[in-house]
Order: sequence, then structure tokens, then C-alpha cells
Amino acid sequence: MLNLFQTAVYAAENAGTAAGAAAANGPAGPVSPVMSTIVSLLPLVLIIVLLYFMMIRPQRKREKETKDMINALKVGDKVASIGGICGKVVKIKDDFVILETGNIGTEGEKSFIKLERDAIKTVEVKKSN
Repeated sequence: MLNLFQTAVYAAENAGTAAGAAAANGPAGPVSPVMSTIVSLLPLVLIIVLLYFMMIRPQRKREKETKDMINALKVGDKVASIGGICGKVVKIKDDFVILETGNIGTEGEKSFIKLERDAIKTVEVKKSN
């Protein structure tokens, strides 16, 4: 059993050196160390480029759209928070928004919630006819 293993290892070593010698002496000639380094780093560079275009760039685009939406908030907009609270914007102070979330029984009793601007997830778009 050991002889069979030794034979397989010897054959693999000889095949590798024969192929390497044929490639080195072939028409392409020897490969420079700079070229082999570039070829070995190429897959890593391609993966980083793909990650940028598939993950990082779309995320930055969404963040920019969200920031523009939050900066464009005005009184009367219907919004939903990241916690799921829906309401109408009543007042806007620096970094805070006061929402009217509904009635507490009678028509005159309304509930208000103070949220940070960054807690706004979506603004309901009004359809114009």
C-alpha cells in the first residue's frame, strides 16, 4: 500500500516538473515576477470592483435619497417612522419633527409624538391629477 502511495506522489512530482519545464522553455518564455504578481492580484481587484458596484454604490445612492427626502419634509406631509408610527407632520424644529398620530377618543383630543428627523422612514407621495 505504501509503495502505491509513493508511486503516485513520484508520478505527480515528475508530471509537475515536466509541465513546468515545457512551459518555461515554450514559445512564451519565462514569466517575469512582476507579471505573475499582477496576475495573482487581478482576481482580488476584480472582486473589490464588483463589491463596489453591487453593494457600496447603491447603498450610498439610497442614503442620499433618504437624506434629500428628510431635508424636504414640510408641515402637512404624511410620514411613517422606522418604528412603524404613521402620522402627519404638524411642526418641524431643527432636528425634531412633531407628528399628529390621531385622536384619543373625541375629535378635540389629538395625540402628538416628537421624533428625530432621522427616524422618518418614508413620506407619502401625494398623487396629482
